[in-house]
Amino acid sequence: MKTALRFLGLLGRKSLVIAVFGAACAVGTARASERWETLEAIHRIENPFDSPRPGRCGELGPYQFRESTWRMHTTVPFVQAVERRLADEVAIRHYEWLKRRLECNGLPATPYNIALAWNAGVNAVLRGRVPASTQGYAERATNIAAELRRNQIVSVR
Repeated sequence: MKTALRFLGLLGRKSLVIAVFGAACAVGTARASERWETLEAIHRIENPFDSPRPGRCGELGPYQFRESTWRMHTTVPFVQAVERRLADEVAIRHYEWLKRRLECNGLPATPYNIALAWNAGVNAVLRGRVPASTQGYAERATNIAAELRRNQIVSVR
């Protein structure tokens, strides 16, 4: 700790601000990357071929939104959930909403917990009453997200 404090004392204010800002940007990028990986994993499970047809319960789009979920995050008509750009915007909003709800209730917003909440609903996750099929869904999403992360790391090198 003393060494770190001495090091910080050697830095000028400008250097310290740059170092802190750089660290914050790296954390933000890591979070955005994890969000992208998780959402892409959910997309690959929910609607891997981007079918415009509604799901069994009327879900639409790449993330198979239910109309009630779609309306939580946008005023855009639900029929437009099949448009990838719009669906991505709503997916990000929904991801962030799930993340806040999990964290406010003391649960980490891991890809596994996000996928659980995406599939079964955040209240089911908070109550600890998630069906086995949803646990399998979350495991698949976590595995796909991890594979996407590994592929990103390889492509950067």
